[in-house]
Amino acid sequence: MRTPSQILVDRVLLLHILQLAEPHGLLSDVKLQQLCFLCELQTFAKGFKALHFEFFRFAYGAFSKELDNDLTSLRRKGRIENFTVSDQAKEEAIPLLLTAIEGVEAHEQVQEIIEAVVAAYAPQDSGTITTSVEAVQLSTPQDPELKIPIRDIVFHTT
Repeated sequence: MRTPSQILVDRVLLLHILQLAEPHGLLSDVKLQQLCFLCELQTFAKGFKALHFEFFRFAYGAFSKELDNDLTSLRRKGRIENFTVSDQAKEEAIPLLLTAIEGVEAHEQVQEIIEAVVAAYAPQDSGTITTSVEAVQLSTPQDPELKIPIRDIVFHTT
């Protein structure tokens, strides 16, 4: 279960990801879920814990109910409309995030990773990005040598 501070971090990073993805065209729930999964995966691979979503294998790649709930909450609070960041969030939340990032090396590295993932994957359509996610190979702590592609993991498994 996420702490209140983790939820806050997740929501402001979600706003940032949405803002970064916006120039790349149409965004959907599936595409956003895959983008956030890849952002979390890449930050974790580099030794950082930025996002705190728990993903499981779903029919369309990776899915996080927490991410879905955060998206709904941001919509209810008027921070986003559909997948577009509101002017209020652009004027308040995003500058606050950028101020928190500035001058902190770990935060700057996380920002670079997220920007790189969004730049690489946001231009892709949902099907292509889902294929990329399903090709990701994961291992378990019990057997780190065994690599399993996500597409081979049983649905609804974390």
